Amino acid sequence: MLWHAIAPSRRFTKASHDVVRHSRLNSDAKILLLYVQGLPEGPADRPLSEHARKVGITGRAYQRAKKLLVEDGFLHEWHQQNDRGRWVTVQLFGNSPVTGEVAVGLRDGLGAAAPPMVQKPAVGQPRGRVVGGYEPVVEELGENSSRPPTEADAVREPEPVSGPVPEVDAAPEVAEGERVLLSLRHVCRELHLGVREARSLAEAAAEWLRRGVSAADLRRALTSGLPEDGVRSAVGFLRHRLAAKLPEAAPPPVESPLVPQVRTPVTCKGPGDDHVFRPVEDETHCGPCSREEARRHWLAQAAAVDDPPVHTPWRERVAALAAGHAEGGESPSPG
Repeated sequence: MLWHAIAPSRRFTKASHDVVRHSRLNSDAKILLLYVQGLPEGPADRPLSEHARKVGITGRAYQRAKKLLVEDGFLHEWHQQNDRGRWVTVQLFGNSPVTGEVAVGLRDGLGAAAPPMVQKPAVGQPRGRVVGGYEPVVEELGENSSRPPTEADAVREPEPVSGPVPEVDAAPEVAEGERVLLSLRHVCRELHLGVREARSLAEAAAEWLRRGVSAADLRRALTSGLPEDGVRSAVGFLRHRLAAKLPEAAPPPVESPLVPQVRTPVTCKGPGDDHVFRPVEDETHCGPCSREEARRHWLAQAAAVDDPPVHTPWRERVAALAAGHAEGGESPSPG
């Protein structure tokens, strides 16, 4: 392959190789990420769906790209009330993946380097865009478009798991279990997990799938019957529930000891050359010989019957009866 490139001197966007070569993001998600990254400060403060329409990503393609960006930590969303009392969606979009706790800190103006659980105001002057040069985007959803947050929604999320991100297992059950764990945030905000947290529990979730539980049933088992006082640690709660409610493994199939009996072929006692057949019960003749024997028996029975009497019409019988009475001197009765 021949390759020729001229480095642009202006109007270009720096793209990380981790984004361009990302194995899980599709082309729409990468184009959307790079497009937003190259926007100036003013146009960046718009909903992500509006930027997607400008590059021709709409409908299901946009929903698919947005889902991939959320699952890999590039996009985070929160539902909250603004100063006018209307429910809006706050979007935090970055060119590098971050966990949910770090995203909350960035949203509140703490910065990426601040500890996740520090209860202090930001130090210094107000800052502009923080993650990859982008501000949280506020997208209006209309008046009362979602339920108001409860007291349990105010519970802070646990600290992110430190260390490198574990490798994703090649088994399909592990990948499916990770997707189920990441989707719990859409069912219950208290069960919001980051990428590292979901991967640390993916093997435990995969064991449910190996035991015949569907992804929908697994999601229902993890989100139903939550504590009344809220979930303090999503990772700890899900780890305990995955282990405590693990269903029993299906017993192995038992082979039936009954084996159909196959009878030994026997010699047919019918006429003709010797031939064998496999009887069903205690037959002595094969099928063709049995039918031939039945036909000969029927012919013999028919030949043994005498010739039937000749049928005399009723007019002739009445005339003969009248003639007999006339010869005897008696008149036939009117009846």
